[in-house]
Amino acid sequence: MNMSDTERTKPVIEQMGYEWTDNEDEASLVGILACSVRQKAIDKVYSRIHKWNKLKNKKNLITFVTGCILPSDKDKFLKLFDLVFPMSELQELPEMIRQYGVVSQVSLNPQKQNKPIYSNPRVEEVKQKTKALKLNEHISDFWNINPVYESEFEAFVPIQNGCDKFCTFCAVPYTRGREVSRPAAEIIEEVKSLVDQNYKSITLLGQNVNSYGLDKKGEEISFPELLRQIGEFGKNSGKEFWVYFTSPHPRDMTDEVIEVVSNYDCLAKQIHLPIQSGDDKLLIKMNRKHSVEKYRHIVKTIRKLIPQATLFTDIIVGFTGETDEQFENTRSIMKEFKYNMAYIAQYSQRPGAVSSRWIDDVEVQTKKNRFHTLTEDLKESSFAQNKAMLGKTFKVLVRGKERKGEFLSGLTEGRINVRVHSTDIDLIGQMVDVKITSAAEFSVAGDLLKVTKSLEV
Repeated sequence: MNMSDTERTKPVIEQMGYEWTDNEDEASLVGILACSVRQKAIDKVYSRIHKWNKLKNKKNLITFVTGCILPSDKDKFLKLFDLVFPMSELQELPEMIRQYGVVSQVSLNPQKQNKPIYSNPRVEEVKQKTKALKLNEHISDFWNINPVYESEFEAFVPIQNGCDKFCTFCAVPYTRGREVSRPAAEIIEEVKSLVDQNYKSITLLGQNVNSYGLDKKGEEISFPELLRQIGEFGKNSGKEFWVYFTSPHPRDMTDEVIEVVSNYDCLAKQIHLPIQSGDDKLLIKMNRKHSVEKYRHIVKTIRKLIPQATLFTDIIVGFTGETDEQFENTRSIMKEFKYNMAYIAQYSQRPGAVSSRWIDDVEVQTKKNRFHTLTEDLKESSFAQNKAMLGKTFKVLVRGKERKGEFLSGLTEGRINVRVHSTDIDLIGQMVDVKITSAAEFSVAGDLLKVTKSLEV
């Protein structure tokens, strides 16, 4: 989501006449797209803004921060950044800057704390306006910004913003607001435009994609229907591409979604299905609103209807009150569901989330131990499935050149990392056939057989 937001931020800034620089010291406008979901990311924001505010003693500089921001972080940022606003108000950034004015240089004074002096007397008025901006109030205006895609063959298409689930560990409802679905016609139009431009990998993006349309019952199509319409377009397009979606919630994952994915070649056979814990009591405490048995039914349906699909998940270890027995239950589901990949996080409290009011009673070392134990279980599962790929041929989207060795790097349709024995950089952005010759814990390697299609201009 952060990367997708960036792709819509760049054109707004460029239209103001700014030119991009890789050197912060040259910049007159600097900003951050933050992520309050992890404390480590927010710590980096504070480190960067302190550096920038020191630069204001030497040059004209305007700073801004947007993205996923908790109310507690927002209050602090208002004192540190010139402009603080929700992502949905991005289209107002040019007017904010015009009203804000230009930062004037001040001379260093060892006797006093140096603060920037502004040429526009309406600074505080602008700050008050940005403070009052509401989450998602103008999200449709944000979606209508034509993005500048970072890649020429991979793209993110936002379909939904916000979340209504209120998992007790999660800050997203407080940083992104409640669920809002983007009009299906806009989504399908953006997908068609990308395919026409020969994009090969498109990811439908949202905090909870499979609740798409539920906020507009009777006014918008459902998520399965959205996938079906994209699938029909793909079938009739004559183009080869893969469409992914992330991130779904088990509570809203229906058999219909899985059936639709199984019916269309362009709908990628990779499912990211966060479970967070393998213990029912802990799932209740997390307010996940699904049981292990409900999750098991989903996995069984995937294995039945899309046997070739890879399965990814998210897991939290060391959540408040997690016992050794509950952790062992999570280890059991790791082995049962045979994940290709799991994103494992050590629990940390997020201000605003319900669990932040509870005592974080699992020791740090215990969290680390559980993290390493579960990672070893994942390695075993992933390695076993990667070894099963040996001798088989897979279609691979080449994404770049490895820094070392004579290899290209790419992903299978199931998003398994592949090292391709080739140095032909003209293949980057293309789908090629690769015969797998070796396997590691989280990747495979293979020989290039042929280019699936002639290189497209």
